[in-house]
Amino acid sequence: MRCRDLEAMWDETRGSCTRSLKVEVTTHLHACPQCQHLYEECEGVAYSLSCLPVPEPSCDLARRVLGHIASLRQRMRSEPVMLTSARVPVGRLYVGFKGARIAYLGFDTGGGFQAVQQRVEQRLRRPVVRGQAPAWLQETLDQFFRTWRVDDRVVDISDLTPFEQAALRAAARIPPGEVRSYGWVATQIGKPKAARAVGRVMARNPLPLFFPCHRVVDSSGALHDYYYGLEMKQRLLELEGYRRAR
Repeated sequence: MRCRDLEAMWDETRGSCTRSLKVEVTTHLHACPQCQHLYEECEGVAYSLSCLPVPEPSCDLARRVLGHIASLRQRMRSEPVMLTSARVPVGRLYVGFKGARIAYLGFDTGGGFQAVQQRVEQRLRRPVVRGQAPAWLQETLDQFFRTWRVDDRVVDISDLTPFEQAALRAAARIPPGEVRSYGWVATQIGKPKAARAVGRVMARNPLPLFFPCHRVVDSSGALHDYYYGLEMKQRLLELEGYRRAR
């Protein structure tokens, strides 16, 4: 697990800690290769633990952890994500779908199919195979770029954690052509101290158009970061009609 993932978990679960303690922890993690190496070795277990609900004092935690790990393994053997490509007004997209629902969108950055395949498998923890684009998929994309909205019934974020799902659904409530802060999203989902954790969710968003992380900015109104570059973020907002107040 990367240190920035730990920071997100820290913000989400330790919101009541003093700022100085959080700064000390994150500073150490950034500077300590040994700690980072340990987290990388334990990434699978850490992810499984992070997805478990808070246990009751009397529950068999070890059994629940093992059960959750088994469910993740089963998911990797289950329905694969079909990965294909499509053209949209802002470039070429890689699109992953399961049945009649879209689970992944990503702009083509020149890395090739195998690099995208690996990225999707790591993010969704499912097998990914090459597929052919069905007619409904291109129609869904075309409609999105006409309306800047998508029918919730054609998207699938079921492979994400409840916190991730809540943050993305809050981002989807931001009207086209408008922006909101990470803190606004955190408040919308009932975790006002988790702005940094929200930022991590947006950075790992598997459906960045349908759950519009490009409409999420920092508290000053600056566009902040975007996985596909600030130029793309600004272009998407301008297509929606956004004009930043001067």
